[in-house]
Amino acid sequence: MRRIQALTLLGMDFKLRVAKTEDVAEIAALIDASVRMLQAGDYNAAQIEGALATVFTTDSQLIADGTYFVAVAEDGTLAGCGGWSFRKTLYGGDKQMERIEPERLDPEVDAAKIRAIFVHPRFARMGLGSLILEAAERAAVEAGFRRLEMGSTLTGVALYTLKGYREVSRANVPVGGGETIEIVRMVKEV
Repeated sequence: MRRIQALTLLGMDFKLRVAKTEDVAEIAALIDASVRMLQAGDYNAAQIEGALATVFTTDSQLIADGTYFVAVAEDGTLAGCGGWSFRKTLYGGDKQMERIEPERLDPEVDAAKIRAIFVHPRFARMGLGSLILEAAERAAVEAGFRRLEMGSTLTGVALYTLKGYREVSRANVPVGGGETIEIVRMVKEV
C-alpha cells in the first residue's frame, strides 16, 4: 500500500498511509498512550513500564520495509499505527530483549506477521484498529502470503478472534524490570 487511503469513521476523517522515519517520535508517543490507557486492565503497572521499555517500542525495520502504516486524523494527530512483516520476528521493536529475527519469510510456506497495532485512546472503539488490520492483511496477501500470524496482547485477543484469528499458544515474554507479559500467538488462513 503505497498510496494514501482516505476514510471516514463515526464522522471523523482519517488518512491511512505508509509510515515514514519522520513519524517515529509520534509513533512512540502513540504507543505509550495506547498501552498506558488501553492495556491497563490486562497488565499491571510494572509490566506496562517494562513492556514500554522493551517490547512495545517502534520497530524501525517495519518502517524501512514499507510495511507499517499510520492513520492520521483530520487535525493532523497520529490516531493509530500497525502493519505486517515478511520477516521472522513475531513481535517487539528496536529495544526488545529477545533476539530479533530479520530473515525473510517464504510466502509459500511461512505466515506473514501482523505487527504492532496500536490506537490512541482518543480514537479507541471507532474501528480504526480493524481498518489498520485489514490494510496489513491486504498488503500481506498482495505479497503472496496465504497465512497470517501475530503475537497479540491480551487486550487484542477479542478483536482478533472476531476477525478470524484463532489462538494457538500463549507465552510469557520477558520485558524490562524483570517482568514478563503474556502474549497470545494467533493465526489466520486467508
